[in-house]
Amino acid sequence: MTGTDIPDGFEPLFRKSPLTEPWEPLYAKKTDKAVVIGLRLAKPHTNGRGLIHGGLIAALADNAMGYSCAQATGWTTSFVTVSLTVDFAGSAEIGQWCSIESDVIKTGKTICFAQCLVKADDAVIARASGTFRVVPKKG
Repeated sequence: MTGTDIPDGFEPLFRKSPLTEPWEPLYAKKTDKAVVIGLRLAKPHTNGRGLIHGGLIAALADNAMGYSCAQATGWTTSFVTVSLTVDFAGSAEIGQWCSIESDVIKTGKTICFAQCLVKADDAVIARASGTFRVVPKKG
């Protein structure tokens, strides 16, 4: 795989937001159990030392886990983050493929629990866990 290739199964991310717009292009792959977010790391994703920024990791982990909770409940409700914890275990550089792979732990009527691993070229660089409040969709 070259520094510009996108792994099989990934398509442009289906949902855009003002926060993530400067980080485009972002990609997603839906599995039976989760929504995996991926991106080819570039300069807009880095800190002053040229490494992937922890804020990017936290934001994309939050998105991936939230989308995975939504998928696990059939996209019938929305979710807002109640708690987000991120542990950084490594670093990543420009050109690497970064994927955020979630696992929904438990869904309920009011709360959903999820966790994820953030990988750069398949090496774990962070893990995150989140608690999400179920919010009924409007109209």
